[in-house]
Amino acid sequence: MDYLYDGTYMGLLCCVYAHYYVEKATGIFREGEYQTSLFGKVYRVKTDEDKARRVYEAMEKKLGEFTLRRSYLAYLSNFPDKEMRLLRYLVFGFKQGRGFNNMHGHPDVFGVQEIEKRIYNERHRYLGILRFSVIKGNRDVLYASLEPDNDLLELLADHFLERYQAEPFIIHDVKREKAIFAAGGDWYIAPLAKDVTVQLAQGEEFYRALWKHYFESIAIKERTNPRCQRNFLPKKYWNHLTEMQV
Repeated sequence: MDYLYDGTYMGLLCCVYAHYYVEKATGIFREGEYQTSLFGKVYRVKTDEDKARRVYEAMEKKLGEFTLRRSYLAYLSNFPDKEMRLLRYLVFGFKQGRGFNNMHGHPDVFGVQEIEKRIYNERHRYLGILRFSVIKGNRDVLYASLEPDNDLLELLADHFLERYQAEPFIIHDVKREKAIFAAGGDWYIAPLAKDVTVQLAQGEEFYRALWKHYFESIAIKERTNPRCQRNFLPKKYWNHLTEMQV
C-alpha cells in the first residue's frame, strides 16, 4: 500500500506506525507529490500526535539518541526516496537492536548514512560561504539568503546564534520560503516569502563594493580557472555570494 502524508516529521512517523499496524508500505509520499497509480492501493495517513509519539519513544528506547538524530536528518533531506529509506532503516534497526548502526555495509543502514553525509557536507559548506548584510529596520539586523538542496535552517541556527550573540539576524531559505529569526540568544523559524523586499542599511553598499574589489584585486588573471572554481564551489551557490553578483 502507498501511504500519503502531510510532509511533517510527525506525519512520517505515523506512516511508520501504519506500516506495522495497518499494512506494509510499498511507498510513502508527500501529498501533492504523488502520481496516482491505477493498480496500487493508496491511503492518506492522518497525523496523530499519540501514534507519532509511540513510534518516537520506541526509537528512543530501543535504538537510542543517535538513531533519532540520524532519522530526523533523513527527513530534512531532499532525497526523492528518503521516506522509504528511513522506513527500511528503522525496520532493520528494530530487528537488530542498538548496534545496527555499526553495520555500515548493510544497504538499509548505508542508505540513510549516505543521506546524513550529504546533509552534513552541505551544512559545512554553508557555514563557510553564508554572506550577511546589514538591512534597514528599527535596529541593525544581519540578513543572509540561501537556497540549499536540503532543509538546513535548523542545522545552521545554533552555530550562527553563538557567533552573533549580540546581533539579531535573519537567515532566509528562499527556496522553501521560510527563515530563521534570531535575537537575544533565541531563535525560531517562520514563513518568509521568497520575493520579500530587503533594503540595505546605509553604508552597506559601500562595504559590498569594497569586498568585491578585494575579491577581484587578489585574483591572478593568468591563473583564472572557472572550471576548477566550480569544482570547489558549484555554480548553484553563486547567486547569494556578494563577490559573484554583477
